[in-house]
Amino acid sequence: MRPGAKRCDDGGSDLLIVAEEEDSKGLVLAHDGIVHNDHVATTSAIPASRLHGVEGRPSYVTVGTIVWLSSELMFFATLFAAYFTVRSVAPELWAQETELLNIPFATVNTTILVLSSVTCQLGVYAAAKGNAAGMRKWFIISFIMGAVFIGGQATEYAELVHEGLTIQSSAYGSLFYLATGFHGLHVIGGLLAFLLVIGRTYAARKFTHEQAVSAIVVSYYWHFVDVVWVALFAAIYIIR
Repeated sequence: MRPGAKRCDDGGSDLLIVAEEEDSKGLVLAHDGIVHNDHVATTSAIPASRLHGVEGRPSYVTVGTIVWLSSELMFFATLFAAYFTVRSVAPELWAQETELLNIPFATVNTTILVLSSVTCQLGVYAAAKGNAAGMRKWFIISFIMGAVFIGGQATEYAELVHEGLTIQSSAYGSLFYLATGFHGLHVIGGLLAFLLVIGRTYAARKFTHEQAVSAIVVSYYWHFVDVVWVALFAAIYIIR
């Protein structure tokens, strides 16, 4: 019998043989069949990632997400560059317009979003342990906190518009709504991703490795969104 073969005898003349070996392409060959009168049944090739999980390297989905987030980082870096460039040209306008900002309210809203990153990571820990119910619980909490953040941002927009600060009122208004608005769209995208992952766990009969990877990928995106907002908060509300 080949190395790695497993042999089970049910007490009769029929034996179930399962053998595994790895070929030159990194595939695990799983040989299985019923031995009866010296005849062996089927042989099939199964990807090692499916049979044994991740072999010490990230999945293509994870790598693709990281590459995509890197491009998103460049996009937000452009917004930051535009913000500080215009600010250096018109400091008096910045001093006047930033007085309209409700910093305590924005601080509370920021705290909620940052804490949602913590609950999201707790959901990832649960997913890594195969705990679908735990992952759903923490992801639902993260979704609610993210929705509260969006609601808070909408409330802030309404107050600023009432005070006369609109996207067309000044260069500051244009950059403020452009930067925070695009970030808000990214938050909404994260909320939709939470719903997708949560829904898949309800639809599936069992919690799979692929679903755990999806939870991890969503957490990467959510943490990215949170870090970008912390930087925006510092630039817009603290440095001013």
